[in-house]
Amino acid sequence: MSHDKDIEERTRLAGTNKFELLLFRLGAAPSNGERELFGINVFKVREVLVMPKITALANAHEHLMGVANIRGQIIPVIDLPAVVGCKPEKGHTILMVTEFARTVQAFAVEDVREIVRLDWDQVLPSEGTHAGALVTGIARLDPGNPDTRLAQVLDVEQVLRDVTPVTKEEINREVVGPELVLPPGSAILAADDSHVARSVIELGLKAMGVHFIMTKTGKEAWDYLLSVAEQARLDGTRVRDKIAVVLTDLEMPEMDGFTLTRLIKQDARFKGIPVVIHSSLTGTTNENHVKGVGADGYVGKFSPRELAATLRRVLA
Repeated sequence: MSHDKDIEERTRLAGTNKFELLLFRLGAAPSNGERELFGINVFKVREVLVMPKITALANAHEHLMGVANIRGQIIPVIDLPAVVGCKPEKGHTILMVTEFARTVQAFAVEDVREIVRLDWDQVLPSEGTHAGALVTGIARLDPGNPDTRLAQVLDVEQVLRDVTPVTKEEINREVVGPELVLPPGSAILAADDSHVARSVIELGLKAMGVHFIMTKTGKEAWDYLLSVAEQARLDGTRVRDKIAVVLTDLEMPEMDGFTLTRLIKQDARFKGIPVVIHSSLTGTTNENHVKGVGADGYVGKFSPRELAATLRRVLA
Protein backbone atom coordinates (compact mmCIF):
# COMPACT_ATOMS: atom_id res chain seq x y z
CA MET A 1 0.00 0.00 0.00
CA SER A 2 1.56 3.29 -1.04
CA HIS A 3 2.00 6.09 1.47
CA ASP A 4 -0.60 8.27 -0.30
CA LYS A 5 -3.05 5.39 -0.47
CA ASP A 6 -2.45 4.86 3.23
CA ILE A 7 -3.18 8.49 4.04
CA GLU A 8 -6.27 8.43 1.87
CA GLU A 9 -7.60 5.37 3.67
CA ARG A 10 -7.01 7.03 7.07
CA THR A 11 -8.56 10.27 5.93
CA ARG A 12 -11.62 8.33 4.82
CA LEU A 13 -11.73 6.72 8.26
CA ALA A 14 -11.63 10.14 9.88
CA GLY A 15 -14.83 11.03 8.04
CA THR A 16 -16.63 8.21 9.88
CA ASN A 17 -15.62 9.32 13.41
CA LYS A 18 -12.99 6.55 13.46
CA PHE A 19 -9.23 6.78 13.75
CA GLU A 20 -6.20 4.54 14.23
CA LEU A 21 -4.13 4.56 17.38
CA LEU A 22 -0.53 3.31 17.50
CA LEU A 23 -0.07 1.65 20.90
CA PHE A 24 3.30 1.66 22.65
CA ARG A 25 4.83 1.22 26.10
CA LEU A 26 7.15 3.55 27.95
CA GLY A 27 8.19 1.29 30.84
CA ALA A 28 7.15 0.93 34.46
CA ALA A 29 4.76 3.58 35.77
CA PRO A 30 6.03 5.30 38.94
CA SER A 31 2.84 4.61 40.94
CA ASN A 32 2.30 0.88 40.44
CA GLY A 33 5.23 -0.42 38.38
CA GLU A 34 2.82 -1.52 35.61
CA ARG A 35 3.84 -1.11 31.97
CA GLU A 36 0.85 0.96 30.90
CA LEU A 37 -0.27 1.34 27.29
CA PHE A 38 -0.05 4.72 25.59
CA GLY A 39 -1.33 5.74 22.18
CA ILE A 40 -0.76 8.33 19.50
CA ASN A 41 -2.93 8.91 16.43
CA VAL A 42 -1.34 7.09 13.48
CA PHE A 43 -1.98 10.13 11.30
CA LYS A 44 0.85 11.88 13.10
CA VAL A 45 3.35 9.01 12.83
CA ARG A 46 5.57 9.14 9.77
CA GLU A 47 7.60 6.01 10.50
CA VAL A 48 8.70 3.68 13.27
CA LEU A 49 12.31 2.45 13.34
CA VAL A 50 14.87 0.72 15.49
CA MET A 51 16.76 3.20 17.66
CA PRO A 52 19.47 4.89 15.53
CA LYS A 53 22.60 6.57 16.87
CA ILE A 54 21.73 9.70 18.86
CA THR A 55 24.02 12.72 19.02
CA ALA A 56 23.65 14.47 22.38
CA LEU A 57 23.34 18.26 22.23
CA ALA A 58 25.19 20.63 24.54
CA ASN A 59 23.01 22.23 27.21
CA ALA A 60 19.73 20.82 25.86
CA HIS A 61 16.47 20.30 27.78
CA GLU A 62 16.78 17.27 30.10
CA HIS A 63 14.15 15.31 28.12
CA LEU A 64 15.75 16.00 24.74
CA MET A 65 18.08 13.04 24.13
CA GLY A 66 19.70 14.79 21.19
CA VAL A 67 19.33 14.55 17.43
CA ALA A 68 19.34 11.68 14.96
CA ASN A 69 20.20 11.73 11.28
CA ILE A 70 17.25 10.05 9.57
CA ARG A 71 17.54 9.88 5.77
CA GLY A 72 19.62 13.03 5.73
CA GLN A 73 17.26 15.02 7.96
CA ILE A 74 18.48 16.03 11.43
CA ILE A 75 15.57 15.33 13.78
CA PRO A 76 15.29 16.12 17.52
CA VAL A 77 14.70 13.01 19.66
CA ILE A 78 12.52 13.32 22.75
CA ASP A 79 12.83 10.86 25.65
CA LEU A 80 9.11 10.08 25.99
CA PRO A 81 9.39 7.76 29.04
CA ALA A 82 11.25 10.53 30.93
CA VAL A 83 8.61 13.12 29.98
CA VAL A 84 5.83 10.85 31.28
CA GLY A 85 7.85 9.70 34.31
CA CYS A 86 8.20 6.01 33.35
CA LYS A 87 11.29 3.78 33.62
CA PRO A 88 11.97 1.68 30.49
CA GLU A 89 13.24 -1.75 31.58
CA LYS A 90 14.53 -2.70 28.15
CA GLY A 91 15.84 0.77 27.42
CA HIS A 92 14.72 2.90 24.49
CA THR A 93 14.54 0.42 21.63
CA ILE A 94 12.20 2.13 19.17
CA LEU A 95 11.97 5.58 17.60
CA MET A 96 8.64 6.97 16.38
CA VAL A 97 9.07 9.81 13.88
CA THR A 98 6.09 12.17 13.89
CA GLU A 99 5.10 15.06 11.73
CA PHE A 100 2.48 17.65 12.56
CA ALA A 101 1.96 21.37 12.80
CA ARG A 102 4.67 21.49 10.10
CA THR A 103 7.44 20.15 12.35
CA VAL A 104 9.16 16.77 12.40
CA GLN A 105 10.41 15.20 15.62
CA ALA A 106 11.03 11.72 17.00
CA PHE A 107 10.00 10.08 20.26
CA ALA A 108 12.09 7.34 21.86
CA VAL A 109 9.85 4.64 23.38
CA GLU A 110 10.37 1.27 25.06
CA ASP A 111 8.46 -0.78 22.49
CA VAL A 112 5.66 -0.47 19.99
CA ARG A 113 2.75 -2.89 20.22
CA GLU A 114 0.13 -2.65 17.48
CA ILE A 115 -2.22 -0.36 15.62
CA VAL A 116 -5.88 -0.47 16.65
CA ARG A 117 -8.82 1.05 14.80
CA LEU A 118 -11.19 2.82 17.17
CA ASP A 119 -14.30 4.91 17.11
CA TRP A 120 -13.81 8.34 18.70
CA ASP A 121 -16.66 7.57 21.11
CA GLN A 122 -14.44 4.86 22.65
CA VAL A 123 -12.24 7.69 23.91
CA LEU A 124 -13.22 9.50 27.08
CA PRO A 125 -11.95 13.08 27.45
CA SER A 126 -9.20 13.11 30.05
CA GLU A 127 -10.65 16.18 31.82
CA GLY A 128 -13.03 13.90 33.72
CA THR A 129 -10.37 11.31 34.59
CA HIS A 130 -7.88 13.51 36.46
CA ALA A 131 -5.12 12.43 34.08
CA GLY A 132 -2.19 14.83 33.83
CA ALA A 133 -1.88 17.57 31.23
CA LEU A 134 0.04 15.23 28.90
CA VAL A 135 -2.99 13.03 28.22
CA THR A 136 -5.99 14.19 26.15
CA GLY A 137 -8.09 11.05 26.46
CA ILE A 138 -8.43 7.49 27.72
CA ALA A 139 -9.23 4.94 25.00
CA ARG A 140 -11.27 1.82 25.78
CA LEU A 141 -9.72 -0.71 23.41
CA ASP A 142 -12.32 -3.51 23.73
CA PRO A 143 -15.53 -1.54 24.30
CA GLY A 144 -17.88 -4.50 24.93
CA ASN A 145 -15.56 -6.08 27.48
CA PRO A 146 -15.94 -5.09 31.17
CA ASP A 147 -12.19 -5.76 31.61
CA THR A 148 -11.30 -3.66 28.56
CA ARG A 149 -7.68 -2.61 28.16
CA LEU A 150 -7.19 1.14 28.49
CA ALA A 151 -4.67 3.26 26.62
CA GLN A 152 -3.75 6.84 27.45
CA VAL A 153 -3.84 9.04 24.34
CA LEU A 154 -0.91 11.43 24.58
CA ASP A 155 -1.22 15.14 23.86
CA VAL A 156 1.84 15.42 21.63
CA GLU A 157 1.43 19.20 21.30
CA GLN A 158 1.76 19.55 25.07
CA VAL A 159 4.83 17.26 25.19
CA LEU A 160 6.53 19.33 22.51
CA ARG A 161 5.67 22.61 24.18
CA ASP A 162 7.22 21.33 27.42
CA VAL A 163 10.43 20.03 25.85
CA THR A 164 11.11 22.44 22.99
CA PRO A 165 9.58 25.77 24.01
CA VAL A 166 9.27 27.42 20.62
CA THR A 167 10.15 31.03 20.08
CA LYS A 168 6.57 31.54 18.97
CA GLU A 169 5.49 34.87 17.60
CA GLU A 170 3.84 37.10 20.17
CA ILE A 171 0.08 37.00 19.79
CA ASN A 172 -1.03 40.60 19.69
CA ARG A 173 -2.92 43.10 17.56
CA GLU A 174 0.15 43.66 15.31
CA VAL A 175 0.20 39.95 14.45
CA VAL A 176 -3.53 39.37 14.02
CA GLY A 177 -4.30 42.71 12.34
CA PRO A 178 -7.21 45.06 13.06
CA GLU A 179 -10.12 44.06 15.27
CA LEU A 180 -12.28 41.29 13.82
CA VAL A 181 -15.84 42.58 13.69
CA LEU A 182 -18.58 39.99 14.30
CA PRO A 183 -22.28 40.68 13.78
CA PRO A 184 -23.58 42.30 17.04
CA GLY A 185 -24.56 39.75 19.68
CA SER A 186 -22.74 36.85 18.00
CA ALA A 187 -19.69 34.83 19.03
CA ILE A 188 -17.20 32.29 17.69
CA LEU A 189 -17.74 28.71 18.93
CA ALA A 190 -14.39 26.87 19.28
CA ALA A 191 -13.67 23.19 20.05
CA ASP A 192 -10.28 21.66 20.92
CA ASP A 193 -9.29 18.88 23.31
CA SER A 194 -5.70 20.05 23.83
CA HIS A 195 -5.12 22.40 26.75
CA VAL A 196 -2.20 24.08 24.95
CA ALA A 197 -4.22 24.59 21.79
CA ARG A 198 -7.16 26.07 23.72
CA SER A 199 -4.93 28.58 25.47
CA VAL A 200 -3.29 29.63 22.16
CA ILE A 201 -6.70 29.96 20.45
CA GLU A 202 -8.00 32.03 23.38
CA LEU A 203 -5.02 34.39 23.18
CA GLY A 204 -5.55 34.78 19.42
CA LEU A 205 -9.30 35.43 19.66
CA LYS A 206 -8.80 37.88 22.53
CA ALA A 207 -6.20 39.75 20.45
CA MET A 208 -8.79 39.91 17.64
CA GLY A 209 -11.26 41.42 20.11
CA VAL A 210 -14.02 38.84 19.57
CA HIS A 211 -16.44 37.07 21.88
CA PHE A 212 -16.01 33.30 21.89
CA ILE A 213 -17.29 30.14 23.57
CA MET A 214 -14.64 27.47 24.19
CA THR A 215 -15.53 23.76 24.30
CA LYS A 216 -13.30 20.71 24.82
CA THR A 217 -14.78 18.15 22.38
CA GLY A 218 -16.80 18.04 19.17
CA LYS A 219 -19.70 16.59 21.13
CA GLU A 220 -19.64 19.46 23.65
CA ALA A 221 -19.67 21.97 20.74
CA TRP A 222 -22.54 20.09 19.05
CA ASP A 223 -24.59 19.99 22.27
CA TYR A 224 -24.02 23.74 22.66
CA LEU A 225 -25.19 24.36 19.07
CA LEU A 226 -28.33 22.31 19.70
CA SER A 227 -29.15 24.36 22.80
CA VAL A 228 -28.64 27.62 20.84
CA ALA A 229 -30.90 26.24 18.08
CA GLU A 230 -33.64 25.45 20.60
CA GLN A 231 -33.38 28.97 22.08
CA ALA A 232 -33.45 30.51 18.58
CA ARG A 233 -36.61 28.52 17.77
CA LEU A 234 -38.32 29.92 20.89
CA ASP A 235 -37.14 33.49 20.13
CA GLY A 236 -37.95 33.25 16.42
CA THR A 237 -34.31 34.14 15.57
CA ARG A 238 -31.61 32.39 13.53
CA VAL A 239 -28.69 30.46 15.03
CA ARG A 240 -26.28 32.30 12.74
CA ASP A 241 -27.20 35.56 14.54
CA LYS A 242 -25.72 34.01 17.72
CA ILE A 243 -22.85 31.89 16.30
CA ALA A 244 -20.78 33.69 13.66
CA VAL A 245 -18.22 30.90 12.99
CA VAL A 246 -17.42 27.42 14.31
CA LEU A 247 -13.68 26.77 14.75
CA THR A 248 -12.91 23.09 15.36
CA ASP A 249 -9.95 20.77 15.85
CA LEU A 250 -10.03 17.46 13.93
CA GLU A 251 -9.00 14.90 16.51
CA MET A 252 -11.15 14.94 19.64
CA PRO A 253 -12.63 12.36 22.02
CA GLU A 254 -16.34 11.46 21.62
CA MET A 255 -16.83 13.25 18.30
CA ASP A 256 -14.14 14.39 15.87
CA GLY A 257 -14.09 17.60 13.85
CA PHE A 258 -15.01 15.90 10.56
CA THR A 259 -18.21 14.54 12.12
CA LEU A 260 -19.02 17.87 13.79
CA THR A 261 -18.55 19.68 10.46
CA ARG A 262 -20.74 17.20 8.60
CA LEU A 263 -23.52 17.45 11.20
CA ILE A 264 -23.49 21.26 11.00
CA LYS A 265 -23.47 21.30 7.19
CA GLN A 266 -26.35 18.80 6.93
CA ASP A 267 -28.63 20.69 9.32
CA ALA A 268 -30.83 23.45 7.92
CA ARG A 269 -30.89 25.23 11.33
CA PHE A 270 -27.16 26.01 10.94
CA LYS A 271 -27.32 27.24 7.36
CA GLY A 272 -24.90 30.06 6.67
CA ILE A 273 -22.57 29.35 9.61
CA PRO A 274 -19.01 28.93 8.30
CA VAL A 275 -16.90 26.10 9.78
CA VAL A 276 -13.12 26.48 9.96
CA ILE A 277 -11.00 23.43 10.78
CA HIS A 278 -7.96 24.19 12.91
CA SER A 279 -5.62 21.22 13.02
CA SER A 280 -2.07 20.00 13.45
CA LEU A 281 -2.78 17.33 10.79
CA THR A 282 -1.36 19.35 7.92
CA GLY A 283 -0.98 17.99 4.41
CA THR A 284 -2.85 18.12 1.12
CA THR A 285 -4.85 14.90 1.60
CA ASN A 286 -6.29 16.28 4.82
CA GLU A 287 -6.97 19.64 3.27
CA ASN A 288 -8.83 17.99 0.36
CA HIS A 289 -10.83 15.86 2.76
CA VAL A 290 -11.74 18.98 4.72
CA LYS A 291 -13.27 20.41 1.56
CA GLY A 292 -15.06 17.08 1.08
CA VAL A 293 -16.91 17.36 4.41
CA GLY A 294 -17.91 20.92 3.51
CA ALA A 295 -15.66 23.00 5.78
CA ASP A 296 -15.16 26.61 4.71
CA GLY A 297 -11.53 26.91 5.75
CA TYR A 298 -8.51 24.99 7.05
CA VAL A 299 -5.79 26.48 9.24
CA GLY A 300 -2.66 24.78 10.55
CA LYS A 301 -2.28 24.96 14.34
CA PHE A 302 -0.47 27.73 16.17
CA SER A 303 -0.46 30.29 13.37
CA PRO A 304 -2.46 33.25 14.75
CA ARG A 305 -1.79 35.34 11.63
CA GLU A 306 -3.23 32.64 9.35
CA LEU A 307 -6.16 32.05 11.71
CA ALA A 308 -7.08 35.75 11.70
CA ALA A 309 -6.86 35.92 7.89
CA THR A 310 -9.04 32.80 7.46
CA LEU A 311 -11.69 34.05 9.93
CA ARG A 312 -11.82 37.38 8.07
CA ARG A 313 -12.22 35.58 4.76
CA VAL A 314 -15.12 33.32 5.88
CA LEU A 315 -16.91 36.21 7.61
CA ALA A 316 -16.63 38.48 4.58
